[in-house]
Formats: sequence, C-alpha cells, structure tokens
Amino acid sequence: MAAPVIDVKQLTRSFGALTAVSDVSFQVQRGAIFGLLGPNGSGKSTIIRMLCGVLEPSSGSATVLGHDVRLEAEAIKRRIGYMSQKFSLYGDLSVRENIEFYGRIYGLSAERLAERSQAVQELTGIGDRIDQLASTLSGGWKQRLALACALIHEPDVLFLDEPTAGIDPVARRDLWDLLFELSGRGVTLFVTTHYMDEAERCTDVGYIYLSKLIVGGKPADLKQLPAVTPPGMRRFELELDSPTSILTQLRHLDGVEDATLFGQTIHVLAAERLAESQLLDALHLSPDKVRFRAIEPTLEDVFVTLTRAAEEATHHPGASKAPEPVLLPPTNVAPVGAMSELERSKSNEGPDSSDPPVRSRPTESNDSRWRLMRGFVAMLLKEFSHIRREPATIFFMLVVPVMQTVIFGYAIQQEIEHIPTVVYDLDGRQQANELIDSFRNTRSFEIVNSVYDDESFRRALVSGRAKVGIRIPPDYSDRLLRGKQVAVQVLIDGSDSQVANTALHAAQLLGVSLSLKITRPFAESLAAVPSRDSTGHAVMPIEMRPRLLYNPDLESSHFFVPGLVGIILQLVTLFLTSFAIVRERELGTLEQLFVTPVGRLGLLLGKLVPYACIGTLETLIVLTVMVYLFGVPIHGSLLLLMALSSLFIVCALGLGLLVSTVARTQLQAMQFAFLLMLPTVLLSGFMFPRSEMPFPIYVVSFAIPATYFLEILRGIILRGADLFDLIPQVIGLVLCCIAVLSISLARFRKQLT
Repeated sequence: MAAPVIDVKQLTRSFGALTAVSDVSFQVQRGAIFGLLGPNGSGKSTIIRMLCGVLEPSSGSATVLGHDVRLEAEAIKRRIGYMSQKFSLYGDLSVRENIEFYGRIYGLSAERLAERSQAVQELTGIGDRIDQLASTLSGGWKQRLALACALIHEPDVLFLDEPTAGIDPVARRDLWDLLFELSGRGVTLFVTTHYMDEAERCTDVGYIYLSKLIVGGKPADLKQLPAVTPPGMRRFELELDSPTSILTQLRHLDGVEDATLFGQTIHVLAAERLAESQLLDALHLSPDKVRFRAIEPTLEDVFVTLTRAAEEATHHPGASKAPEPVLLPPTNVAPVGAMSELERSKSNEGPDSSDPPVRSRPTESNDSRWRLMRGFVAMLLKEFSHIRREPATIFFMLVVPVMQTVIFGYAIQQEIEHIPTVVYDLDGRQQANELIDSFRNTRSFEIVNSVYDDESFRRALVSGRAKVGIRIPPDYSDRLLRGKQVAVQVLIDGSDSQVANTALHAAQLLGVSLSLKITRPFAESLAAVPSRDSTGHAVMPIEMRPRLLYNPDLESSHFFVPGLVGIILQLVTLFLTSFAIVRERELGTLEQLFVTPVGRLGLLLGKLVPYACIGTLETLIVLTVMVYLFGVPIHGSLLLLMALSSLFIVCALGLGLLVSTVARTQLQAMQFAFLLMLPTVLLSGFMFPRSEMPFPIYVVSFAIPATYFLEILRGIILRGADLFDLIPQVIGLVLCCIAVLSISLARFRKQLT
C-alpha cells in the first residue's frame, strides 16, 4: 500500500484548560476526498490548522506529504492549498490582483503566473469577473475565487474548511463538481463540513465529536458497522399521509429505538420482533394507508448513533465505557477521472510511483535569507494596491498631518501676553495713571476693567474675569512726590502656574524699571555714584548683555513645530502599521497568509516598506509646512535630517508591529497605540523640559525613541547641528530602534496561538 499523504497519530491540541482536539488518529491516501465531519466547535478547524503548520500540536504527531508538521511546516506550506472557513481574501483587490498576489507569494515567474492564472480562471469559471473587486462578488463566486487562489501553485493537497458554508445550493453543487475534477487530477482533498449530503460525496470520512474522532472510514463501510444497526434490529421506512401526527407516538412504542422524519416519510430503527401488524395496531393505522419499505442506514444514521453513544458515556460515565474510535483500514483510492500525463509517467518509474506527484515548481534557493524574504515583492505590491484604493487612508497619511501641524503650530504658544487685569485706583492722579499705562505698555497685561470698590475688585478675581488685580493706594502720588517708598499691591491668580509666573516676573521687572527711572535724576546730581558710563551718566555697576541665539524672537512655533514633526510622524506610522496588521488578523487574511510559504521577513517588510515610504513623504510635507507657513528655517543639513528621520520611521513602524503582536482587535490596537503615545507626548521633552522631571521619570524618558528624535530635529533645524554634535542622540535612537525591532520580530510568529 502506498504511503499516506496525511498521517495523523494521537494528535492533541489544548488551549489552557480547554482541549480542542484529543488523541485523534487517521490517514488519508493520495487522490482521496477525505471529509471531516462534526458539529461547530468540535475541533475540525483546529485539526486543519495543525496540518497546515500554523498551529503547533500540544502532543502527538502528524505528517503531510512526508513532512512533519512541527519541524517542516514551511516545506508543507509550499505544497498545499488552503481555503479557510471564512472568506479571507482581499475585498479591496480585484479578482485578478488576488490571484496574482498568491501566485507571487508562491514564487511563480511572470510567464508561469500568467499561464497558471489562465488555467485556474478556466477551471473555476471566474474569468468573466477578472477585474471585479472581490468584495462585490456573491458568496458562490467568492468561494470560486478562493479556490482559484488556493490552486494557483498546483498544490498536491488541498485543505478546505467548510467551503460551502453560506452559499446557495447551485453554487454548492458547482463547487463540488470542481472538487471532483481536482480529485480526478490526483489532488488530495481534505474537506470539513457538517452537511450529510456532502459527506456522502467523500471517498473517506471521519466524524469528530467533543474533540474526539469517533469513527473513520469509507461511507459504505461505516453504514455496515454493527453499532449502526445492532443485531436484532432493522431499519425501514413508513410512508403515510400525515407522518408528523404519529411521530411522537411512534418514538414511544416498545421496540422502536429511533424514528426520524424525512419529508413525507419516517425512517425507523426498530426490533425485528416488532411485526408490521403490531406496529399498525399500536398506532391505530389502516394497512391500506401505510407503506413499508426496508432501507439502508445513511451517514446521518451512523453519526447520530455514535454521537448518542458518546453522549451517554459522557453524561453517565459509570453506565458504560466510552466507545473507542472506529477506524476502518484504509484502501487505495483511485482518482475519479483519468490519470494525468504526469501521473502516468510516474507510474512507470518503478517502486516509488505511488508517491505524491511532484509538480513543476519555481527553483528555490537553499539560502535561509531567501526563505525569510520569500513573498516580499508580492506583499509590497499588495500593500500599495490597498493604499491606492483607500482614500481615507491616504487622507489620514498625507492631509491629516498637515492639519495637525497647522492647528498645533498656531494653538500651542509659550509666550503669555495680554493677561486680563483689573485696576482698583484709589489715587486717581497723574502719577497713578502713568503707572497704569506702564502696566498696559508691557503687553503682558491687558486692562480689562477698572473698579471703584473692594467687593467689585474681589469679585473680578474670584470669578476669573481677571487673572491680575492692581490696587493703587490713595497716597501713591503724595509719597512719590515726598521721596518716600510706596507699595503697590499686585494680586495674581495662581490657579494657572504659567500665567502666574509670567505675571509675577513682568510685575517685578516693571517695578525695577520704574524705580530706576525715578532714581536716575537724583543719582546724576551726586558727586559720587557706584559707576558711570563713558558719557559720565550714572549707571548700574554691572550690565548684563544677553543675546538670544537660534530663536531671537522667542517664537513658540520655532520650538514646538519641529517637535510636532516627530510626534505626528510617530502617531501616523504607529496607528497605520498596527491597524494594517490587526485588521488582517480580524478579517482572517493573516491566517491565510500563514498557510503560504511567504517568509516571515518578507511578510513584514512587504507590509512595512509602503508605510515607510509614505512616512518619508509625510516628513517632507510637514517640513515644507514648517518652513513656508511658520517661517522656521532649516539651519542644518536636510540630507542628514531625512536620513535620521528614516531611522525614526523604522523605529515607529517597529512600535506599530509590536502593538499588532499584542492586540487582537482594532479596538485593542487603538488602545495600545494611545498608551504608547501618551508618554511620548508628555515625557519626551515635546512640551515640558525633561531636566525638571523627577529622577525616576527622567530615567524612563530615555526609553522613549521620540526623546532622541526631538533633540535631533531641534538640533538640525534650529541650531544647525551636524552628525558629530548629535552622536549621543543618534546612538540612543539606534539602540531604541534595535530593541523595538528585536522584541517585535521575536513576538511575531507565522503561527496562530
């Protein structure tokens, strides 16, 4: 007997305390249509995932085409096709683009891809819809497309997980006709279903219930199992006018084991001792109104009988022992149709002619690096197609960053001016009016009201209408004229610390300035003063001459807008990358990719490179807005700035990848992305100086990539720094990039968990 194409021995898979598949064993021969039946949740999909190499077994063993599913999963993936239970192709790609994508994933050359594409179009009949978007296809045509993509590389084994679920009867019949044709060409089919009529079409079937394989073998042989029609029992069919009226009564008759309605007939399993006349008398039926006919058991009878036995053993473990799996000996399965030329040629090769046929495949390199990069071009082209067809994504990537830069650039202002101020002038003379004008001329204060009683003065401050209150005493002018010190009360609302600090410093400086102005004429007339200038005028002994570099006008936009480049860049790349991968996981397309031989590095780079390109374009756009809208010139090297920006983009993409390995839904991805963005905004130095942070938080800020990139941006843009000046920041960013990518790649597996 030929070696089996699929050989499963005591296969088990557990998810924590839940055992999804328990001690399952079976074999599938070449050219067979093996149907694995069972109710939802019985473990059918889990078995397929283990056989496809995307889910590691907890125990037991299995081989597909002679390859171990644990150790040689990638070798298996190159020779199998897979249709998942849920439509898992790309709805925003056309039929042609989906087929070509999977052809490239399997490494088909351009000429071979065109040939195979035409072949699968003819086989599935989908050629008339070749330029239609996959999302607009009906259920039956989606399954045809999925089958075409699964067959593009001529697999030896085709796994179909409930391929006819949710499609109409005509489409279901057409799909099975295609499967028969494939079986005739020597393709081994492994099909899961819960439709009994489909089970009848399989050459071999297995029935799994509550994670255990109850029975396996050929349909005809299973129907002859002693447990299905026990000794002393017989099956017959009752045909009468109103079968539903007697069904319940029939089931309760002594000697009747089972009675099931089939249209206008009832299928009965009863003891042989129960004569037809006894049955008619018990049901009060006339013989001329009932017709008896002996019948053979159906597969449904097989599975119902064995399922009830398993349930009885489960619910009453002491009553009887659970039935052992019934596995009939496998036999060679002749293909339904004629042998292909390839199979005929192999049949003449000698003793190994029964091995699975080896089809022509693209030449493969043994270089492990090539295996890691396999499928990169296919993934790259697919991602660009996604982006091209998603106007919302393009808007988010290119327009939203510009809007954010403009809004935040104008909204975030460090200079605090025009602080609302109320004046309570108890003097009212010229000197008091000059003092009020001096406050107004600083531009830090804006006189919004003048009051004339204590209660109004207090109310203005308590209500928040004024942040500063100036109380001028009634003897202000008199004391100045007499050369005595006078105290002016300045009350400042401290609920906003930044406003309060600005008001405090402005008031103190104004007091010093006015005092010097008043005392200078007296100092000029003195014979000796602490110091004089070159013209002989009395001056302060020490003169400080500060000079502002890089941002002489202290414009907030010059400080915040370069930082916004980094924050927006991380925000967009982080969200887009994490959402792109998690969305594929939710749609099932990521699982479909896991079953293909696409390399892990090729898959990741194919998804990340398009977003890296867009991130670079986004950087140029935001820098252009910064220079021409906000007037922030780039004093350093633009080439150096773009090179280091590219490094930060890679790091941000790595963060998005890391989020995608943790999150299972797009909602979770959003939550994790915000969780990463909050410390980036608050602790990176974008808004608050890191030197003023508590030491533990200051240390944590070194683990944030944006910390180094913001220093790089401000250094190159504002100070004209070169690479030598930025070595500490570049080293920090490189280390963060290596750490993030290493953790992300370590967590990303081409397997389900």
